[in-house]
Amino acid sequence: MGESLDGVKGKRVVFVTVGTTCFDALVKVVDSQEVKDELLRRGYTNLLIQMGRGSYLPTKSTGDDGSLAVDYFTFSSSIAEYLKSASLVISHAGSGSIFETMRLGKPLIVVVNEDLMDNHQSELAEELAERKHLYCARPPTLHLTIASMDLKSLVPYSPGDATPVAKLINRFLGFPED
Repeated sequence: MGESLDGVKGKRVVFVTVGTTCFDALVKVVDSQEVKDELLRRGYTNLLIQMGRGSYLPTKSTGDDGSLAVDYFTFSSSIAEYLKSASLVISHAGSGSIFETMRLGKPLIVVVNEDLMDNHQSELAEELAERKHLYCARPPTLHLTIASMDLKSLVPYSPGDATPVAKLINRFLGFPED
Protein backbone atom coordinates (compact mmCIF):
# COMPACT_ATOMS: atom_id res chain seq x y z
CA MET A 1 0.00 0.00 0.00
CA GLY A 2 1.28 3.48 -0.83
CA GLU A 3 3.34 2.11 -3.71
CA SER A 4 2.87 3.20 -7.28
CA LEU A 5 2.90 0.79 -10.24
CA ASP A 6 6.63 1.30 -10.82
CA GLY A 7 7.41 0.15 -7.26
CA VAL A 8 8.42 3.60 -6.04
CA LYS A 9 6.80 4.64 -2.81
CA GLY A 10 3.88 6.96 -3.55
CA LYS A 11 3.04 10.27 -2.01
CA ARG A 12 0.65 9.91 0.94
CA VAL A 13 -0.67 13.29 2.02
CA VAL A 14 -2.18 14.23 5.35
CA PHE A 15 -4.29 17.34 4.87
CA VAL A 16 -5.03 19.40 7.99
CA THR A 17 -7.76 22.05 7.94
CA VAL A 18 -8.93 24.52 10.56
CA GLY A 19 -11.42 26.24 8.21
CA THR A 20 -11.74 29.99 8.62
CA THR A 21 -11.08 29.89 12.35
CA CYS A 22 -7.99 30.30 14.47
CA PHE A 23 -7.08 26.93 15.93
CA ASP A 24 -3.40 27.31 16.79
CA ALA A 25 -3.59 24.37 19.22
CA LEU A 26 -4.29 22.02 16.30
CA VAL A 27 -1.63 23.58 14.05
CA LYS A 28 0.94 23.38 16.87
CA VAL A 29 0.18 19.75 17.67
CA VAL A 30 0.39 18.57 14.04
CA ASP A 31 3.70 20.46 13.83
CA SER A 32 5.02 18.62 16.90
CA GLN A 33 7.74 16.03 16.36
CA GLU A 34 5.60 13.48 18.20
CA VAL A 35 2.74 13.73 15.68
CA LYS A 36 5.04 14.00 12.65
CA ASP A 37 6.97 10.90 13.75
CA GLU A 38 3.73 8.96 14.20
CA LEU A 39 2.47 9.99 10.74
CA LEU A 40 5.79 8.95 9.22
CA ARG A 41 5.59 5.59 11.05
CA ARG A 42 2.14 5.09 9.53
CA GLY A 43 3.55 5.60 6.02
CA TYR A 44 2.49 9.17 5.32
CA THR A 45 4.96 11.28 3.34
CA ASN A 46 3.50 14.80 3.24
CA LEU A 47 1.73 17.10 5.67
CA LEU A 48 -0.22 20.04 4.25
CA ILE A 49 -1.72 22.42 6.80
CA GLN A 50 -4.48 24.95 6.10
CA MET A 51 -3.99 27.20 9.12
CA GLY A 52 -6.79 29.77 8.74
CA ARG A 53 -6.52 32.88 10.90
CA GLY A 54 -3.92 31.34 13.19
CA SER A 55 -0.69 33.06 14.11
CA TYR A 56 1.43 29.96 14.76
CA LEU A 57 3.64 29.17 11.76
CA PRO A 58 4.53 25.49 11.31
CA THR A 59 8.05 24.44 10.34
CA LYS A 60 8.30 23.83 6.59
CA SER A 61 10.28 20.83 5.41
CA THR A 62 11.08 19.32 2.01
CA GLY A 63 11.30 15.84 3.50
CA ASP A 64 14.56 15.21 1.61
CA ASP A 65 16.18 13.90 4.79
CA GLY A 66 13.58 11.13 5.18
CA SER A 67 11.33 13.23 7.40
CA LEU A 68 7.76 14.25 6.63
CA ALA A 69 7.50 16.98 3.96
CA VAL A 70 5.56 19.88 5.53
CA ASP A 71 3.93 22.89 3.90
CA TYR A 72 1.14 25.27 4.89
CA PHE A 73 -1.15 28.04 3.68
CA THR A 74 -3.77 30.29 5.27
CA PHE A 75 -6.86 30.19 3.01
CA SER A 76 -8.05 28.82 -0.31
CA SER A 77 -11.23 29.56 -2.24
CA SER A 78 -11.90 25.81 -2.12
CA ILE A 79 -10.29 22.97 -0.23
CA ALA A 80 -12.05 20.32 -2.35
CA GLU A 81 -8.92 19.41 -4.35
CA TYR A 82 -6.83 19.14 -1.19
CA LEU A 83 -9.42 16.83 0.34
CA LYS A 84 -9.61 14.68 -2.81
CA SER A 85 -5.83 14.18 -2.96
CA ALA A 86 -5.46 13.45 0.78
CA SER A 87 -4.81 9.98 2.16
CA LEU A 88 -5.90 11.18 5.62
CA VAL A 89 -7.68 14.35 6.73
CA ILE A 90 -7.26 15.93 10.16
CA SER A 91 -9.90 18.60 10.66
CA HIS A 92 -11.42 20.99 13.15
CA ALA A 93 -14.96 20.06 14.17
CA GLY A 94 -16.78 22.29 11.67
CA SER A 95 -19.74 20.47 10.14
CA GLY A 96 -18.91 21.63 6.59
CA SER A 97 -15.40 20.21 6.73
CA ILE A 98 -16.60 17.00 8.38
CA PHE A 99 -19.39 16.22 5.92
CA GLU A 100 -17.40 17.24 2.83
CA THR A 101 -14.59 14.88 3.87
CA MET A 102 -16.96 12.01 4.70
CA ARG A 103 -18.83 12.42 1.39
CA LEU A 104 -15.48 11.90 -0.37
CA GLY A 105 -14.93 8.72 1.65
CA LYS A 106 -11.67 9.98 3.13
CA PRO A 107 -10.43 8.75 6.52
CA LEU A 108 -10.91 11.55 9.02
CA ILE A 109 -9.69 12.54 12.45
CA VAL A 110 -11.67 15.42 13.92
CA VAL A 111 -9.83 17.43 16.56
CA VAL A 112 -12.14 19.29 18.91
CA ASN A 113 -11.21 22.84 19.88
CA GLU A 114 -11.48 22.76 23.67
CA ASP A 115 -11.20 26.56 23.87
CA LEU A 116 -14.62 27.17 22.32
CA MET A 117 -17.45 28.00 24.69
CA ASP A 118 -20.64 25.89 24.38
CA ASN A 119 -18.88 23.59 21.97
CA HIS A 120 -21.74 21.99 20.04
CA GLN A 121 -19.21 20.88 17.42
CA SER A 122 -17.78 18.34 19.84
CA GLU A 123 -21.21 16.71 20.12
CA LEU A 124 -21.33 16.19 16.34
CA ALA A 125 -17.76 14.83 16.21
CA GLU A 126 -18.31 12.51 19.17
CA GLU A 127 -21.58 11.16 17.76
CA LEU A 128 -20.00 10.45 14.36
CA ALA A 129 -17.02 8.82 16.08
CA GLU A 130 -19.37 6.63 18.10
CA ARG A 131 -20.96 5.55 14.80
CA LYS A 132 -17.42 4.76 13.55
CA HIS A 133 -17.50 7.24 10.64
CA LEU A 134 -14.41 9.06 11.93
CA TYR A 135 -11.96 9.35 14.81
CA CYS A 136 -12.29 12.11 17.37
CA ALA A 137 -9.37 13.57 19.32
CA ARG A 138 -8.31 16.53 21.40
CA PRO A 139 -4.99 18.29 20.70
CA PRO A 140 -3.15 16.50 23.55
CA THR A 141 -4.36 13.05 22.40
CA LEU A 142 -3.91 13.40 18.63
CA HIS A 143 -0.66 11.40 18.49
CA LEU A 144 -2.32 8.55 20.42
CA THR A 145 -5.29 8.54 18.04
CA ILE A 146 -2.96 8.37 15.02
CA ALA A 147 -0.92 5.56 16.63
CA SER A 148 -3.98 3.44 17.43
CA MET A 149 -6.30 4.16 14.49
CA ASP A 150 -7.46 1.31 12.29
CA LEU A 151 -8.73 2.98 9.13
CA LYS A 152 -10.27 -0.29 7.89
CA SER A 153 -12.66 -0.20 10.86
CA LEU A 154 -14.25 3.09 9.75
CA VAL A 155 -17.81 2.79 8.44
CA PRO A 156 -18.54 4.71 5.21
CA TYR A 157 -20.94 7.59 5.69
CA SER A 158 -24.18 7.43 3.68
CA PRO A 159 -26.08 10.70 3.60
CA GLY A 160 -29.79 10.39 4.26
CA ASP A 161 -32.42 10.85 1.58
CA ALA A 162 -33.86 14.38 1.82
CA THR A 163 -36.57 13.72 -0.80
CA PRO A 164 -39.41 13.13 1.71
CA VAL A 165 -38.55 16.38 3.54
CA ALA A 166 -38.40 18.33 0.26
CA LYS A 167 -41.79 16.90 -0.81
CA LEU A 168 -43.32 17.85 2.52
CA ILE A 169 -42.00 21.42 2.24
CA ASN A 170 -43.23 21.69 -1.36
CA ARG A 171 -46.68 20.43 -0.34
CA PHE A 172 -46.76 22.91 2.58
CA LEU A 173 -45.83 25.75 0.23
CA GLY A 174 -48.53 24.70 -2.23
CA PHE A 175 -46.31 23.53 -5.07
CA PRO A 176 -47.73 20.77 -7.27
CA GLU A 177 -46.45 17.26 -6.62
CA ASP A 178 -44.45 15.53 -9.37
